[in-house]
Formats: sequence, C-alpha cells, structure tokens
Amino acid sequence: MITARTGAERYFEDRLKDGAYRDAYDSARERIRQVDAVVAALDERRVELEMSKAELARVAGLTPAVVRRLFSTDRPNPTLGTLVALASAMGLELRPEQRSA
Repeated sequence: MITARTGAERYFEDRLKDGAYRDAYDSARERIRQVDAVVAALDERRVELEMSKAELARVAGLTPAVVRRLFSTDRPNPTLGTLVALASAMGLELRPEQRSA
C-alpha cells in the first residue's frame, strides 16, 4: 500500500534540493546523532552500574526529573554541564576526540 506524502514531507523534499539547506540539515542531523550516542552510552553505563535514575540524579547533584527526562525522551537536548555531571557521577570522563577519516 502506498501512502500519500504529506504537505510537510513534500516541502522538506523540495527544500533538501537546495545545497546550502541540505548542508545545514546534514550538519544538524550529525549533531543530533552525536548527542543521542552520548546519552545512550551514559544510560548503558547507568544500567551496568545498576543505578536507578533517582540514585544517579542524587550522586550527580541533579534533580530526578532532569535525569528521568534525559533517558526517557526521544529527543534529549541536554546541556554539556548535565552530561559532565552524569559522566562524573558514574566514573566516566567526557572528552573530545578527533574524527576518524
């Protein structure tokens, strides 16, 4: 069964034909992918340590709601400070790495 495209889908399909728009879109998608990967890695570490979200929040000095939202939403948008606090509370360090070619 073929589903008709929505007006929004047609709009973005047309916008993506513009090279500058496509570059900005791809750049934003990469940033989102990186944030998602960091959040997933932190949640995996939390599970490995058998820490509840509330316990992690307490150790990290954050409110339980912040931690719960971070690990429960489809589109997390944490601050760097939040990520560093969580990582530190679990014995991890966040640091930039050179991208591999």
